[in-house]
Amino acid sequence: MPIALTNGPGVYIQELPSRVQPIAGVPTSVAAFYGQAPQGQVNFPFQVNSWGDYENQFGSLDSAYPMSYAVYLFFLNGGSTALVVRYNGNAKIAQVSLPVTAPAGGTASPITLEASSPGAWGNNLTATVDTNNLFDPETQFNLTIKLTQPSGAVSQELYTGASLQTGTPQYLPTLLAASQLVTPVNPSTWSGQPDVTPVDKNGNPQPVPFSGEVNPGTPPATSPGTTSGSGTTSGSGTTSGPIPEAFFGDQDQKTGIWALLKADIFNILCLPVDPRTPYTATDLSEGGVVKFCETYRAMLIVDSPDYTLPLQFPNIVSNPAVSPSSPNAAAYYPSLVYTDSTGAPFNVGPCGAVAGVWAATDSSRGVWKAPAGTAATITGITGLSELVGDKESGILNPLAVNALRTMPLVGPVVWGARTTVGTDQAQSQGQWKYIPVRRVALYIEESLRRGTQWVVFEPNDEPLWSSLRLDVTTFMQGLFRQGAFAGTTPAQAYLVQCDANNNTPDQVALGIVNILVGFAPLYPAEFVIISIQQQAGQA
Repeated sequence: MPIALTNGPGVYIQELPSRVQPIAGVPTSVAAFYGQAPQGQVNFPFQVNSWGDYENQFGSLDSAYPMSYAVYLFFLNGGSTALVVRYNGNAKIAQVSLPVTAPAGGTASPITLEASSPGAWGNNLTATVDTNNLFDPETQFNLTIKLTQPSGAVSQELYTGASLQTGTPQYLPTLLAASQLVTPVNPSTWSGQPDVTPVDKNGNPQPVPFSGEVNPGTPPATSPGTTSGSGTTSGSGTTSGPIPEAFFGDQDQKTGIWALLKADIFNILCLPVDPRTPYTATDLSEGGVVKFCETYRAMLIVDSPDYTLPLQFPNIVSNPAVSPSSPNAAAYYPSLVYTDSTGAPFNVGPCGAVAGVWAATDSSRGVWKAPAGTAATITGITGLSELVGDKESGILNPLAVNALRTMPLVGPVVWGARTTVGTDQAQSQGQWKYIPVRRVALYIEESLRRGTQWVVFEPNDEPLWSSLRLDVTTFMQGLFRQGAFAGTTPAQAYLVQCDANNNTPDQVALGIVNILVGFAPLYPAEFVIISIQQQAGQA
């Protein structure tokens, strides 16, 4: 824009906008968990930044809910941000109705409250009404909502001096808007004065229990735990059958795993389940999970079945209970052993702990470092369900099943970094054989997708291409300086092309801008060969 020269000859200052649009790298280790929980929001990606956040929303550690241990081990092993989507199955919501007394010449409608989320946890809620220590007990009352967990832990909400008179500061529906335990049902119909709940022989009001829910929210009848398919597991002797696609949610309604689209970003998907009855590759493929991860640039961590050693792996390649074939999936074996508060050991899938190791590796070394090796330790567990040695690892590795091993002086570690297409027999998708290579590509793709949004509707000509080359080159050069690529010079490490050579007139006429980005990946050193030669005699 020209400057208005109104003050005569002199020097004028004009601030110009920069054509440079810095591209920021996206987070790389936001883990999403989809599974069952005894309580909490359903079909919503609730963000938790610590185990305490999860515990407050979804409940404590419980062996009946594998997701609780997966999230716990995620944070214990280095995770920092998680999105949790609760599957509610056919669980319903517990309710309570508190009777009211109509004022003279008026009407009365009971106060109906329901648990804030579906599930049997609501049966542990109680409501108490009293009029103790109130200035006007004719129009005011006290409401106490109490949750008593099976562990004995108690949560309580107290609403003192509440009223059903609209327009008052203590209007009960307004107070309940902040409740973490209950939700009002049709509050606009409430009227009258609540009756004091039944009292004991000493005149103390007694709590009224919520009721109406006896189902914690179980998966469909053909979900894990049924007998079908082929192969066996060491726990129950059965494998899971196909799970209906509806179990993983509906894309149009954004339920199930599709609820994650309500969040800004996620990079890792975990589906915690009892390792004795894992999801099959058919479940994950037909349920849309694999395609979901590939579409939204996320990695799926697959828990392998609880096979017993000596390994049944001669049939593992053809066994559908292992893992889907996808560059966006990684399988791990064996399960982890955890000891509950009673001292009894049980197995949990490794997906949550592995996701934590991924996050810790990203933070300390970068997404281009393979999340495996003696530094990739797994903490917070008793041990591994099976002893995997060199022989067993030599069987697993060519089959693209990442081993978890116990190493001397270190303990349990992740000892593999292949995607499920990284078998020694697979040649067609060899470029995505390794987890860090695939994750770096996904990281670059998502960062560039977000960082070049400003380009839409800009004039498609050389000034735009020049700006894009500068922006993308600056981003790639930053990764090169951090050691993300192979090669000793930028020319060896990456390339960026956006010019007339790949933006031909016909492409420009269609409104298309082509940006070619390539990088030289860092491949993990799986096999270190040391050659030793003995020198005889003296020179």
